[in-house]
Amino acid sequence: MRALVFPSSDYPVRAAETVIEALKDVLDGRRANLGLAGGSTPRPVYEQMSWSRLEWEEVDLWLSDERWVPPDHPDSNGRMVAEALASRVGAVFHRPLYSDLLQPEDSAAHYEAGLRRLFDRPDLVLLGMGEDGHTASLFPDTDALHAPPDRWYVANWIPQLDAWRLTATPALIRRAHRIIVLVTGSAKAELVAEVLEGDPSRYPIGVVAETDGDTLWLLDDAAAARLSG
Repeated sequence: MRALVFPSSDYPVRAAETVIEALKDVLDGRRANLGLAGGSTPRPVYEQMSWSRLEWEEVDLWLSDERWVPPDHPDSNGRMVAEALASRVGAVFHRPLYSDLLQPEDSAAHYEAGLRRLFDRPDLVLLGMGEDGHTASLFPDTDALHAPPDRWYVANWIPQLDAWRLTATPALIRRAHRIIVLVTGSAKAELVAEVLEGDPSRYPIGVVAETDGDTLWLLDDAAAARLSG
């Protein structure tokens, strides 16, 4: 795993530039697919990405996780991505189905089938990290961490939130050619140091970021403050 550290004031611009350059490396006469993280950290990065000149019509966007809420709900990751990026560019945005008549497990299975039609391996997956070390909706001590290796997307009950989430599995994330982890803020500095310089296997983010592909952490100076290097 590698890390780049940017000043907090420049983080959205610098992180967006890094992601766009990674996408350009993929867009060489073929379509690219980009898995997008939810949460508060990515939004300003996505807004900056939307200004980039890119062959967006050759990009498929998908979600590394989604909350089990209606698509226009304020908590929906899909709504955030649509507002910050997808509605501003020509990319195709693939979102999980939601209905009061649909079970989370069925939505996850349907979304997995759609992703399998899009690609054999993810080109690039963007992840965040919570203060408990979760990423996507792979929370500590939840069932999705132990999803069967042939599953790409599952429904995950999160007891600490009393809520269902849909999430990419460790198997799908680890299958990516490249992973970029976006982390900001001093509240996560100690955990960043433990994952990057200690025992990453203790946390979901450490488990999925240990991959045969390329994993790059993009940190602001506050999140990197406890790193020895």
